[in-house]
Amino acid sequence: MVVNVDAKGLACPMPVIKTKNALEQIESGIVEVVVSDNVPKENVLKFARSVNCKAEIIKEEKDEIVIRISKENGTKFDIADEDITCDVEIPKGKEVIAIMSNRIGSGNDELGAVLIKGFLFTLTESKPLPKSVLFLNGGVELTTKNEATVEHIKKLEDLGVEILSCGTCLDYYGLKEELKVGTVTNMYTIVEEMKAASKVITIG
Repeated sequence: MVVNVDAKGLACPMPVIKTKNALEQIESGIVEVVVSDNVPKENVLKFARSVNCKAEIIKEEKDEIVIRISKENGTKFDIADEDITCDVEIPKGKEVIAIMSNRIGSGNDELGAVLIKGFLFTLTESKPLPKSVLFLNGGVELTTKNEATVEHIKKLEDLGVEILSCGTCLDYYGLKEELKVGTVTNMYTIVEEMKAASKVITIG
């Protein structure tokens, strides 16, 4: 019996969770998992071997890697989805993103707020991740009182992205005590981050 799992384009831990669910559905047999790059590949291999299943790469091309996992009778494991972690480092680039406002663009403020929330969510799913995200001027509202964006920024931080909010900006808006994610920084550090970056992308 062969169970196919399509995990192409999914960020960890989803490929591992889908692999686990497929293995739980069979007493014995083969699960073939398709992923897009090396990070989910290594995490799926590590998970499969940790639960005493044989795992091997049977196809490896630019955007498609196929992992064959063999499960034998009697192989059991008890791990909840929320306990699955990805120990292989997610690659980060050298780009720095500077967010200058609590919204994207000019025109309709409500639309701008929706766009910045969507941008931050999409950033959590992108590869490679930026080295750091800087929040300046009105952008500091996104790391403080905007709960909708704080959630996505916390995920970026969990993925290893450095989150830095301008201290002068937080003071100006009276938000320093409300910082919910990342750390407070100064203009010296902001300039050094930008100078060291391969590219600085400005949003807002």
